[in-house]
Amino acid sequence: MASDRQGTAEAADADRRIPPGQRHVHGWPVSHYGPVPRFRPDRWTLRVHDATADGAEHSWTFDELALLPHVTVVADLHCASGPTSTDHEWYGIPATALLDLVPPAPEVTHVMAWAEYGYSANLRLADFTAAQTLLATHHNGEPLTAEHGFPLRLVVPHLYGYKSPKWLRAVEYLTENRRGFWEERGYHNIADPWKEQRYSYQEQNEDGAVREA
Repeated sequence: MASDRQGTAEAADADRRIPPGQRHVHGWPVSHYGPVPRFRPDRWTLRVHDATADGAEHSWTFDELALLPHVTVVADLHCASGPTSTDHEWYGIPATALLDLVPPAPEVTHVMAWAEYGYSANLRLADFTAAQTLLATHHNGEPLTAEHGFPLRLVVPHLYGYKSPKWLRAVEYLTENRRGFWEERGYHNIADPWKEQRYSYQEQNEDGAVREA
């Protein structure tokens, strides 16, 4: 009987964490655009570039990433198509550590996260520096699988999943907003699941003018 009550309480807690229009799913569905890239450690780097405070590009090899600060974050993952999976344990480099190492120029307002094959996702700087945003190398205590983003995946758990690109390769500092891959194809610039910000048409004011995101 006690275990039944505990199970009911856990289910109710999960329901409270499901944004409107989402459905709770078990496991971790694989979803991405295009093929899974092959990891070539001798060629792989993570770059931070464009509007850096010192004007220079900075990069790390995969082995060098292990020397950076790491944290563990437990968070849910919301796909804009509807599924929400809960209680993911991510381990990786907090995005704030990256900005400490490579400060952006004062006029930077957004970042563009670049992944393999030219995939990109734009983020407000405030979303990139959120407490739970990290560059993940592990999931639930194990290295990421190739299908889920190995060797490095950006995780922005408070936004829809298309803002958390797999196979991250670069972070570009932007002084003005620019749409990424899915944003150019009709998806919302901000992507807050609690506001159901799925599509670009929702960015319009009553007069039809597109709002700044």
